[in-house]
Amino acid sequence: MSDTKIIAVVGATGAQGAGLVHAIQNDPSGGFRARAITRNVDSEKARALAGLGAEVVAADVDDPESLKRAFEGAYGAYCVTFFWEHFSPEKEMAHVRAMAEAARDAGVQHVIWSTLEDTRRWVALDDDRMPTLMEKYKVPHFDAKGESDAIFGELGVPTTYLLTSFYWDNLIHFGMGPQRGEDGKLAFNMPMGDKRMPGIAAEDIGRSAYQIFKRGGELIGKTVGIAGEHPTGAEMAAALTEALGEEVVYNAVPFDVYRGLGFPGAEDLGNMFQFTHDFEEVFCGIRDVASAQQLNPEMQTFDQWLAANASNIPLDS
Repeated sequence: MSDTKIIAVVGATGAQGAGLVHAIQNDPSGGFRARAITRNVDSEKARALAGLGAEVVAADVDDPESLKRAFEGAYGAYCVTFFWEHFSPEKEMAHVRAMAEAARDAGVQHVIWSTLEDTRRWVALDDDRMPTLMEKYKVPHFDAKGESDAIFGELGVPTTYLLTSFYWDNLIHFGMGPQRGEDGKLAFNMPMGDKRMPGIAAEDIGRSAYQIFKRGGELIGKTVGIAGEHPTGAEMAAALTEALGEEVVYNAVPFDVYRGLGFPGAEDLGNMFQFTHDFEEVFCGIRDVASAQQLNPEMQTFDQWLAANASNIPLDS
């Protein structure tokens, strides 16, 4: 239909983007159609999106001209970056500028930018509560996004700033699920002490974004935080115990120990957990569960996510 509004979705085969494409295409009477943007239109995930009826187009955040072509004629755009592919805050910010410029040049009427806090607003670089990383960041994958918020305003792009939460899917794909110790018992290792951490099913990010687009311009210029629940580490371990049918003990790893684990990004993530721990009230406050559920009535709790996904969590036998 000629009056159907196109939503261009960057990272359409990723966790956030795929959720949005599915939400759009699963609502044929909603008045929107997804344009799935991906680097490889022939990938299995891209073909699956095409099978849903989405328009699949090739573009790359490293190629600004390809983004401009991909955004052409779109009503809305969902913009997300890929820090964990390159670990470079500077590259991430360059990608944000490329997306924002493409949206401006294409006359996109509504952008949703998937962002996070610039933690340096709360923890200055000379604050020794946590180490400074790469000379000018505290939590690089947060700070680069938060700093980039200003780019959309600078370029006059009508934007909603979407603050996401910890993906429960990380327990499947990012090695954060329970680990079996030498004693044979499962431990859920997370440096959160007794504090609460907002979490979300990755697919609910896309569903929430779709609801923001459906509200028209109501949330342009606003910051929207989303979470399915704010469980403690101990509560997550108890839920995992129930879902897996095997005891899972919560191990509140010290921040410094986590930072020293040696895997790529360990220091960044250690600082992230400390930030969410030390500023629990701020971090949870903007990710109000009731408001998020009002926006997206399908928002899942951790128990609901586990009911569908616990069998996919890898466990050492």
